[in-house]
Amino acid sequence: MQRTQFGTMACSIARTLDVIGEPWSPLILRDVYVGMTRFEQIQQDLGISRKVLAERLKRLVGNGVLERREYSDRPPRHEYVLTAKGTELCDLLLVMVRWGDRWTAGEAGPPVLYRHHACGEISHVEPHCSVCGEPMHATDLDLVPGPGQAV
Repeated sequence: MQRTQFGTMACSIARTLDVIGEPWSPLILRDVYVGMTRFEQIQQDLGISRKVLAERLKRLVGNGVLERREYSDRPPRHEYVLTAKGTELCDLLLVMVRWGDRWTAGEAGPPVLYRHHACGEISHVEPHCSVCGEPMHATDLDLVPGPGQAV
């Protein structure tokens, strides 16, 4: 069955889903973000099949989210590192973490806490307006056509 091509839609959400819209890709990004950069580490952590992991890594590299770097030439071995594009995508994952901690963690609470480098406090990501700095939520917005709007 052919996969729907979300990347051609005039929608930033659809285009983002085209890059990371299946369940393994965000988890692979999470692993690379926390320092698991080698194929075997990621495969062992996720319990994902080698074939699926190889396909997802190839797609993430092809989309410029990860970079494949050689760390040994005898035998040839590679690791995966976040690009600037991939690091920014991790910001999206942090918003997902906040939602998951709030709505799915249950009584046990969040499995991981995040300490902010600037203040040293345990915190969470909260969207703010890039212009005025006020908190920004879906109920605070009006949608207006942008320059990439499909005609």
